[in-house]
Amino acid sequence: MNKLIITCAISGAEVKKEHNPYVPYTVEEMVEEAYQAYQAGASIIHLHVRHDDGTPTQSKLRYQKVMKAIKKRCPDVIIQPSTGGAVGMKRDERLKPTELFPEMATLDCGTLNFGGDDIFINTENDIKYFAEKFYEKKIFPELECFEKGHIDMVLRLHKKGFIKDPLHFSFVLGVNGGMTGEARDFHFMRESIPENATFSVAGMGKYEFSLAELAIEYGGHVRVGLEDNIYLEKGVLAKGNRELVLKVVDIAKRYKREIATPNEARQILRIEER
Repeated sequence: MNKLIITCAISGAEVKKEHNPYVPYTVEEMVEEAYQAYQAGASIIHLHVRHDDGTPTQSKLRYQKVMKAIKKRCPDVIIQPSTGGAVGMKRDERLKPTELFPEMATLDCGTLNFGGDDIFINTENDIKYFAEKFYEKKIFPELECFEKGHIDMVLRLHKKGFIKDPLHFSFVLGVNGGMTGEARDFHFMRESIPENATFSVAGMGKYEFSLAELAIEYGGHVRVGLEDNIYLEKGVLAKGNRELVLKVVDIAKRYKREIATPNEARQILRIEER
């Protein structure tokens, strides 16, 4: 079985210090959280950036500053900027981090009702547009799928040539408006992708570690982090991203899955050298 790739989503765009004081806002906080996660075993840092007051932004300059600082501290780590941005942002605003030519980024593959009047819009034309920009810049896409219909969209666009091999999926489960994070949901998603595709699982809130264990057991990869879950266990706040990554490392040991380094992650995902 392949070594385990751990992605750490260190901040997100929605969770705040009021929820957990370790959520990073400033450049210095972002770098420290990324470094601690990397030291614990994360080979990919999934990155949203904030202004110092915690307001989410897709500013190219802010991403540039944070990414440069993380790379200085963790030279070989894979930085994976989000192109999800925040609800209401337009296509080109969401794509701003891709102007920095990261080796990898997330590509959202369907629309979602986030709750209330919030709709996270990703039309078919949005997905085609994003994919085109990714491949122009030789950015490896992580295909974020919040439910089975999103996988079907990817496979349809793959057949038409808009999305290309190799395919790497991220099952983001437990989000309001998407699929829940029960074992049946995991297996339904896992069994719906091509055999030669790779996948990672991000479980929201209470689903984080139960889904991490399923992914480890069935040969997939794992995303954890304060973006997805602020608790180490029920009622116990995580003291930073490091603790969440270390808990996954402990689960992996039970299944004898070794942890991939960033360069090993590149090989497993078949990310081309640039």
